[in-house]
Amino acid sequence: MSELLRFATAGSVDDGKSTLIGRLLFDSKSIFEDQMASVADASERMGLEGPNLALLTDGLRAEREQGITIDVAYRYFATPKRKFIIADTPGHVQYTRNMVTGASTADLAIVLIDARKGVLEQSRRHAFIASLLRIPHLVIAVNKMDLVDYSEERFNEIVEEFGSFAAKLEISDLTFIPLSALNGDNVVGRSDKMKWFEGSSLLHHLETVHIASDRNLIDARFPVQCVLRPQTDEFHDYRGYAGRVASGVFKAGDEVMVLPSGFTTKIKKIETFDGAVDAAFAPMSVTLLLEDEIDISRGDMICRPQNQPTSGQDLDAMVCWLADAAVLSVGSKLSIKHTTRSARAIVKDVKYRLDINTLHRDEAAETLQLNEMGRVSIRTTLPLFFDEYRRSRETGSFILIDEATNATVGAGMILGET
Repeated sequence: MSELLRFATAGSVDDGKSTLIGRLLFDSKSIFEDQMASVADASERMGLEGPNLALLTDGLRAEREQGITIDVAYRYFATPKRKFIIADTPGHVQYTRNMVTGASTADLAIVLIDARKGVLEQSRRHAFIASLLRIPHLVIAVNKMDLVDYSEERFNEIVEEFGSFAAKLEISDLTFIPLSALNGDNVVGRSDKMKWFEGSSLLHHLETVHIASDRNLIDARFPVQCVLRPQTDEFHDYRGYAGRVASGVFKAGDEVMVLPSGFTTKIKKIETFDGAVDAAFAPMSVTLLLEDEIDISRGDMICRPQNQPTSGQDLDAMVCWLADAAVLSVGSKLSIKHTTRSARAIVKDVKYRLDINTLHRDEAAETLQLNEMGRVSIRTTLPLFFDEYRRSRETGSFILIDEATNATVGAGMILGET
């Protein structure tokens, strides 16, 4: 089974994101003939000499012209080495929430920079969001190198300028690649026009970047999604606990603890859709069968007795506000969903609003509005079983839901207990 890499693309308007994704799909032979024919036909109608690869991903153009909110577009392709899911996020500042949504599950983020314009405010904002979401790998794709005569000097200027900004952020793996999405230079294959660049092409980097060690394999966490009780003649006494492993490794015979009850037992068997397995690790979906009958329900957490998550009702968190109709303020009452556990919550304090362009903290702020981020204190009606987001993205994140409309209005990252 080939490994799956999820990556998000971000950039300012007209940085060539659509062309880059189109080029990746085209040069990796991931486009059907009828798709290519329709692109060639549309390009001809527009009076272009060759096919405009940006049209492969710009299916939302009609909606864009009508002013309809653009969501994250997901695209899928594969090479012999790896499978890929691309989250194509809009570049405008008013779509910060879309970037947060698209990048929240990404292993890698590609931030495009126009070689002519250099590092813009939006480039810095996208890199900051990527670091805030703790995306392990960041690629700065310096695009449109053909328009600066493939200048090594210009590329180095951008590397230096962005590098000094990135030093303020928590980015563990930063890679710079000069390319021309329009001409295909350094996208799938190495370019003869930039022999001074000694790194790999973008696709080669995507195929070979090491992501296995990005997973948290230390803290065993299994949020119970549902209890399986078939009660058929064949499975008369069957009681299985289904869900997705959030982090760590579970093996048959392991001693485990169930929260909130604190009861301990051992794993009797681990089952999957394809049959029993000896071990389960993130992000596998499995059913755990335990040796003892314990009262377990949806929202409970199975972990190791010697390695438990924090259990608490007072959260210190960074929140991105996603709603345009309402604002987050002290006293806001919301529903909170954390792993498989749901509770009600109240906002106790807004500590500061973060200006994601300047990294300035506005401590006088009392509310968070659409697309704004800030640090808040939240109290929940039930204890949640969490880890800090920096340790585990799965058990360190949550969403906030408007109780009246059932709309998702906020996305949060847990910094710790208050």
